[in-house]
Parts: sequence; C-alpha cells; structure tokens
Amino acid sequence: MRTEVIKQLKSDLKKSFLSGLIKELTKKFPKSEIYLVGGAVRDLLLGRQTKDFDFVIRNVSADDLEKFLSKLGQVNLVGKSFGVFKFVPTRGDPRNPIDIALPRREHAFGTGGYRDFEIQSDPCLPIEKDLERRDFTINAIALRITNLNELRIVDPFGGQKDLDKKIIRAVGKSEERFKEDYSRMLRAIRFACQFNFQIEEKTWQAIKKSIIHLNDVQRNVKLVGEVVFAEPEILENRTVPYEVIAKEFLKAFYSQPIRAFDLYDQSGAFKEIMPEILKMKNCPQPKNWHSEGDVWAHTRLCLKYLLSKEFKNEFGNEPAGIELILGVLFHDAGKPYTIKTPEKDKTDRIRFNDHDEVGARLTQEICLRLKFSSPQEISIDPERVARLVCSHMIFMHGNPDEMKPGTIEKYFFNPKYSGQDLMKLAFVDALATVPAKGKPDLNNYYQMKKRIESLKAMSQNKKELPKPILSGHQIMKELKLRPGKRVGQILAALREKQLSGQIKNKDQALRFLKKIYSK
Repeated sequence: MRTEVIKQLKSDLKKSFLSGLIKELTKKFPKSEIYLVGGAVRDLLLGRQTKDFDFVIRNVSADDLEKFLSKLGQVNLVGKSFGVFKFVPTRGDPRNPIDIALPRREHAFGTGGYRDFEIQSDPCLPIEKDLERRDFTINAIALRITNLNELRIVDPFGGQKDLDKKIIRAVGKSEERFKEDYSRMLRAIRFACQFNFQIEEKTWQAIKKSIIHLNDVQRNVKLVGEVVFAEPEILENRTVPYEVIAKEFLKAFYSQPIRAFDLYDQSGAFKEIMPEILKMKNCPQPKNWHSEGDVWAHTRLCLKYLLSKEFKNEFGNEPAGIELILGVLFHDAGKPYTIKTPEKDKTDRIRFNDHDEVGARLTQEICLRLKFSSPQEISIDPERVARLVCSHMIFMHGNPDEMKPGTIEKYFFNPKYSGQDLMKLAFVDALATVPAKGKPDLNNYYQMKKRIESLKAMSQNKKELPKPILSGHQIMKELKLRPGKRVGQILAALREKQLSGQIKNKDQALRFLKKIYSK
C-alpha cells in the first residue's frame, strides 16, 4: 500500500511545477537536500488528500534560498527571521502559499505558550534534528525528494508504525512536548477524532495531567503614563489563545462529535474551557419520557445519532454541519439551571421551564468567550447557534397540524438560522428521547415535515416559500398609513392568508386590505 502511495506521489511530483524547481535548485546547489515534511507526508501515507505542502531545504543559506525563490515566483519574507519563506510560484495561487523552510531548532521557554519559543535556523542541521522538535510521531516523518527517482522516507521516531497501529504518540517525553505548547493536547484530541486513532497511554496520561494549564495566563507589568511613580497596569495574556482552542475544538467536533464529546470529558478539557455543560451530568429527567438517563446521557445519545443510519436515511450522506453539532451539544444545556422537582419545588413532576431560552443565552456566552467565530477554515455564528437552541422546543409547543403558517415560517424559514438544521436537531432529539415503555416518538417531527413540504409546494421552485404578495410600502400606499406597528400587523395577517391559500394574487390581496383595513 505504502509503496503504491510513493509511486503515485513520484508520478505526481514529476508532472508538477516542483519537478522544475527541484532540478533548478539541485543544479545551482549540488549539495542541497529537499524534504517534504509534516502533515503532508502523514496524509499521503494515510492515502488522504492534502493541500498543505511544507518543505525543508538543507545546505542552502537563507539569503541564497531567498534569491533563488524570488526568480521563480513571489517570496513573502514574513517568516524569514524563523528561516521560513512563504512562496507563491509564478501563476500560483497567492491564497495558498507554500512553506519552504531551513532546518530549525526550537528552544521553548517552558511556559506552554502557543508561540513562546525561540527558533534557530541552521542550513546544515540534520533533518532528524528538525523532526525532533515536532509534536507527534505521525507528524515527524520526512520524505526526501531531492532525486524524484529515488524518494526516501526519513522516520526517526517510528511514525509509520504508529500510522499502521492508528496511534497518536508524542515525540519523546509527552509532558515536555506539551510544556513546550499546551495547545498540542487539544491537537492530539483533534487528530484522534479526524483519523479515528487512539491516543497512546503515556501521551494520554500526560494530557490528563497537563490539561489544567489550558487556562494559564502570563502576566506582564506596564507603567501607565510617563511619571516615575505611575501605577503599574497588569497585562494578562493567555498561554493558549481562545482562537487556537476554538480551531481545535470545532475541528474535533466536526470530525467525530461523539468521540470529541467523550475525549473532552475524559481528558478534563471540558472542565477547563466549558465547565457550564458539566452541570448536565447527574441532572435527572422524568424517567417515563427519558429512560436513556440524565441530561448528559441524553445529549451524548443525540450526538451519536448524528452519525446514525437513521440520520443518513432521513437527510442523506452529507455530514452534519458544525453549527448543528453545537446546537445539539447545547440544546439542553439550560436544563440544570432551570430544573424544578416535586421534592424541592412541589411541582407535579420534574420540569425545565424556559430551559430553551436559558440554554440559548448560555450557548451564546460560551461561543463568544471561546471565540468560536474566529477560525477562518471552520467558524460559526454564535447568534445562529443560540437561536437554534432557543427554537428547538417548537416541536413540543403544540400540534404541528394546528400551527399557523406564519409560525412555521418564523421557525423554519428564518434567515437568522438554518430551518433544516432545526429539523435535524429535532430528529436526533426525538430519537434520543426514549420512553420507559415503547419506542421514541417522532410523530411531531413527521407532522412538521409534512406541513413544511405543503407550504413549499405553493412556491414555483418547491424549495422555499412563495414571496409575499405585497410589501410594507405597498400597504402604506394603499391604506395611506405611516410606518408603525399597524403596518407590521397587516403584513402578518396578509401573509397568514397567503400561506393558508386564501389569497393567491395581488387583486385578492388588495380587496382583502380594503375590506378589512380601509376603515
């Protein structure tokens, strides 16, 4: 299998611009060595597609490498002091530069900070020493491509064996690797979810031991003003920025929601970055409706159903989006904060009044605090997720067959969040609600689905609701009204008539207005 991968890679490289670059470089610098490194090698050996190609070039000075690359394309010098060049070849895509680096050593300051290390580039440093500074063995593999006819794998830490065994293992001593950069702990969890690997035991124990450092801060003192006796201002910088946490968290949950849920719980990461949701543990539910267990067990079961055959049969093979996954994670997070019990509160049964609204506020607070909107490649809109949580109880508010069309439009055709995600959330919520006797009840879900389809059928494209027949401006003109609440009320009444099929065109709409509102 691996031989076939190398063979295919050799063929691809010969067809790419890299073939010419390698020939020119080795011709000008005969002692140069060129390596493909990092995640690209890992993904290629796993048979996964990759777009991020990082290279290390030995035996060429930084100045010589810069001059050479400048003749073949554009060189961004942002990383020059670290011995890294962002290179865009002629006619290449500026949005996807290639990292070309000299071999490097890293001296970490021991704070665990994401960028708290000193980098020393050395053109003559052996490639094995460059790989030594990397996080996990599966990322510490290099592929020598100096001669495209003789590709050679350099694997000093057994990364290939760990790929075969599906193991995430830190390079060297786990605690030292994490002390260099505590965000690596979350990266290990993300890789375990992305690749469906197990985290090696020593690495896992080091994660559980060091996870408390996710919230470490570094304190710097700065004098305020120019006076000698000015009051000092304490500046706090997070050792692991929330933006980094957001990227790792969202990628892990997008890859495997249920696995990420378990690993964040078992590692203690939830306790450090999202302690609010741990209150779902041991939060009881009425057993006649929720024999599956407490709120935590119910939420876990909901996440599990996102990957189920039932979900795929209902919604197709497209994976759940990250906003839906977070909506499922948080949909009942408000229950522990609103619980009322017969024993303590003299209620008729366990109740969670307004838990949807409380959960929505909690959701938005968490998403904003952890900066879930910050990652470029996978981000969310906290308000959209919060609205999803706030709306999930619509299925319990009454018989879908008796709901007004305007109500259905408000919840399932709302531009402020995905109506389809709300349907998906309702589906897994119903599947994970297991009565003490009998099977999960999906009647409300299917009734709502039928109502939605009937409303869509009124539109020409059958995918969305028909547009309103009259606008607010037209109503104000016809009835000689000023802007105000009454215009909105008239619009809502007219929309109800339209979606109910009682008004089908502009003439009927105008007659309705003159008859009802002309007085």
